[in-house]
Amino acid sequence: MNIGIIGAGFIGRLIAIHGIRNGHEVMISNSRGPSSLSSTVASIKCKSGYAEDAAKFGDVVFLAVPFSNYILLPAQALSGKIVVDANNYYPGRDGHIPALDSGKATTSELTAGHLKGAKIVKAFNAIMANDLEKDGLPAGSVGRRALPMAGDDKAAKAVVAKLMDEFGFDVVDAGPLAEGWRFERARPAYCVPFKQDDLASVLAGTTRESRMAENSWRK
Repeated sequence: MNIGIIGAGFIGRLIAIHGIRNGHEVMISNSRGPSSLSSTVASIKCKSGYAEDAAKFGDVVFLAVPFSNYILLPAQALSGKIVVDANNYYPGRDGHIPALDSGKATTSELTAGHLKGAKIVKAFNAIMANDLEKDGLPAGSVGRRALPMAGDDKAAKAVVAKLMDEFGFDVVDAGPLAEGWRFERARPAYCVPFKQDDLASVLAGTTRESRMAENSWRK
């Protein structure tokens, strides 16, 4: 499978590493272009390009950029693609977005509104980069960590679930894309390690009022 990655920060690079380890072809990109990614390409053994190149390259394309940049994503190149939204909304970085502050929309719904025709799956946003690197375990391992996902396209979710399993994590399907709020920033499941049954229970019990103290997940 070809995996395109838009965003070359910690999460983007670790997705690339997991992809290469599992036999996939990977192209990573960032806002500065491929010339700025030479050391990443040399160390990971992946390809590099501009965002539109990664979008066209990938059978699955990961978004790992500051959330406010979603409006800059190449919508035409991503049309019809499986797009994994690993972005998170941080008002201090992204500026306040009323639709998110009020709970009227989720990050992935806003992204889907821009990327019309893409098959959006919210996943890989609720884990810290260090944990994405170290917490993956083979299927069937005792205490294997689970990660949540949400999306409207069943076939796309099946593809993403397979990648999550390859990367070392069990999966909990939180439902349609509109339910992605259950594991956005500061929700009880956000970046907290849970086994599969426990994560399913936490997601089901999350309400609109359920909030963690800011940055408590970094401890």
